[in-house]
Amino acid sequence: MPTPPGWSRRHVRRSAAASGSRAAFCYWGFRAIEPDLTDDTALVRACAALELLHASALVHDDFMDASDTRRGRPATHRAFEAEHRKAGWTGDPEQYGAAAAILLGDLLLGWAGDLLRHCGLPTERVDAGLSLFELCRTEVIAGQFLDVSVRARARADVETAMTVLRYKSAKYSIQRPLEIGAALAGASSGQLRELGAFGLPLGEAFQLRDDLLGVYGDPAATGKPAGDDPVEGKRTVLVAMALSAAELADAVLLDESLGRPLDEAAVTELRRIIDSSGAHAQVERLIEALAARAVTALGLASVDEHARAVLTELASAATQRTV
Repeated sequence: MPTPPGWSRRHVRRSAAASGSRAAFCYWGFRAIEPDLTDDTALVRACAALELLHASALVHDDFMDASDTRRGRPATHRAFEAEHRKAGWTGDPEQYGAAAAILLGDLLLGWAGDLLRHCGLPTERVDAGLSLFELCRTEVIAGQFLDVSVRARARADVETAMTVLRYKSAKYSIQRPLEIGAALAGASSGQLRELGAFGLPLGEAFQLRDDLLGVYGDPAATGKPAGDDPVEGKRTVLVAMALSAAELADAVLLDESLGRPLDEAAVTELRRIIDSSGAHAQVERLIEALAARAVTALGLASVDEHARAVLTELASAATQRTV
């Protein structure tokens, strides 16, 4: 499908990078229903609310995961901790960093709702979008708790890992932003279902790609250390598949390595285990199948053709990214 007028492939792919995918899908969810904008500024403000929600989730997530970095820079709690330590203030620098990160995440979450509520679009449209935004907010918090709970229990089968993936990431990364944008444009319940049928499998494929990058990604591109997901003890779909299919000795080593510091040699060994179990290839096939399902659903949806073309490109970018 040709790239839409005024949109280079690089532009589309940059819009679907992890830092901006939610806003992009919200924007084109709106345009899918209402192609002719009357107030682009108001729509951009509404889309930006999803980026504030995302920023809030990242600040809290990095603290809960004890992550040191985010996109190649210190995680928020680490930055505040370093500031405290450098200034020689009283009290515990780590506690200060934790408190500041929690408060900043809360502030961003509040600002997200405020920005959407006062974006400038018609009140009845905003109310419809807010209902979905509130659902999205609840889902991502529930998904985060499921993730924390799974790691505490140190076990998760593939079905459980997929449930975590769906609520922590897939819905709030793509499905709900699409639906919020469409609701802001006055979409019918049928149109919302059609876009949801596109957005959910695409969101699942998006997060599965992220899971692969968490093990195989280049730190220079991802801004995270090599093998960051196993170090954090994440029980992803990839890990669950590997544990269920690996040789016993390999499965034990993989399971015991999760949540522990790993040097380069240890990360390389875990990659070998995941590859030899067939889990890496299995996840790649699943990404391909989910992306195909999403594009098929989009092809059947009652949406503007220009927006359909852009969303198709965004779908490709979201599942083939390297960061």
